[in-house]
This record gives sequence, C-alpha cells and structure tokens, in this order.
Amino acid sequence: MDRIFLLIASLSGGLAVALGAFGAHALQDRVTAERLVTWETANRYHFYHTLALLAVAWAVTRLPESGLPVSAGWLMLVGTLIFSGSLYLLVLSGRGWLGAITPIGGLALIAGWLCLALAAWSAR
Repeated sequence: MDRIFLLIASLSGGLAVALGAFGAHALQDRVTAERLVTWETANRYHFYHTLALLAVAWAVTRLPESGLPVSAGWLMLVGTLIFSGSLYLLVLSGRGWLGAITPIGGLALIAGWLCLALAAWSAR
C-alpha cells in the first residue's frame, strides 16, 4: 500500500505543478483576479496534500499494523479531488454552485489528518 500512495503522491505532484503553471500562464488574462486567487487556493491545497500523501506512504510502512494511515491516505486523496477539483472546475467553468461542494472535500481532508494523528497517537 505504501507504493500505491507513493505513486499517487508522485502523480499528484506532477499534476499540481502542471496546474500551477497553467494557472500562472494561461489563466492570467482569461479569468478575473478573484478567480485566479481561487485557482491558487486550489493549487496550494493540492500541493499540501500531495506532500501529506508522501507522509502517508511513510506512515503505512512505519505503522503496518494500523489501518489508519491507509484510511488517512484515501481520505486525503478524495478530499483533494473534491476540494481542489471543485475549485479548479469553478474557475474554468464559471459555475459558482461548484463552491458548495468544496467543503465536503475540506471535511475529508480534516478527517484524513485526524486519522493520521490517531495512528501516531495509538502507535506502540
């Protein structure tokens, strides 16, 4: 499972770089300044949780008896897809209702961090 999260983190990191560059270069003259800030927020959280997935990959090897790091990883992946994904789509499509989905991703990210904390807390 550690290799899966390492692979996911690696692909996510590459995608985050590509989307960051796209936002900085292709969107600058095409969207409002407010939407560009939204894109940057999506990209920042995407990067943070790419790094978190690397920590999850490490935690899976360090705490093999606990399923909590694995749960943390899936929650962070889903949370990133929903949180950052909804914001990326909002900026590209202009559909404001996508912002209503974003907090669901945020809750998944919080749950992922809590699972990781609980795994560390309960480690022996």
